[in-house]
Amino acid sequence: MGNDSSTGGYLLPAAGGPSFDNALDDAIQQAVVGITGLPGSLVRPRWQPIVAKQPPIDTDWCAIGVTDTEPDDYPVQDQTATGSDLIEHETITVLATMYGPQAAANAKALRNGLYVAQNREGLLAAGINLTDTGKPIAAMDFVNQQWVRRYDLTIRFRRKTIQNYDILTILSAEADVHTDTHEG
Repeated sequence: MGNDSSTGGYLLPAAGGPSFDNALDDAIQQAVVGITGLPGSLVRPRWQPIVAKQPPIDTDWCAIGVTDTEPDDYPVQDQTATGSDLIEHETITVLATMYGPQAAANAKALRNGLYVAQNREGLLAAGINLTDTGKPIAAMDFVNQQWVRRYDLTIRFRRKTIQNYDILTILSAEADVHTDTHEG
């Protein structure tokens, strides 16, 4: 439970702040599904608490995950009637790895598709915008005594986040002003 600035001590963000993990992952996953046409069940988080079984070698699928988040230094603190908003911009790096017989085509479709404004509408609604993409990098994995096609694509996004802190403001005050006048 957070406190406000009238109590002193450390301040926690007020309830209802941005979701930094699941909402971000969901928005990116939905964009990959929409742009590549891969089924949602085959666009998977890169890191999972319980590792899922890898799809068969002849199945196209994608593993995605945020690999880096770099916030700008010195977020803006904006005083509002409900507290103080801390506004921050950050660069998010995502690694999308395509597997399967159409891995190269899917990596290219994702890269090119992200540059189509309509394809970014869902991301923009979540406060995320494309900065740039790398080029698809070919790699191979040796799994179960066979080579698996793989293409890695690095994507960078920018996002603005706002966290509210309960910092009270002086909206009005009653005061008497006393002055000393000296004649002389």
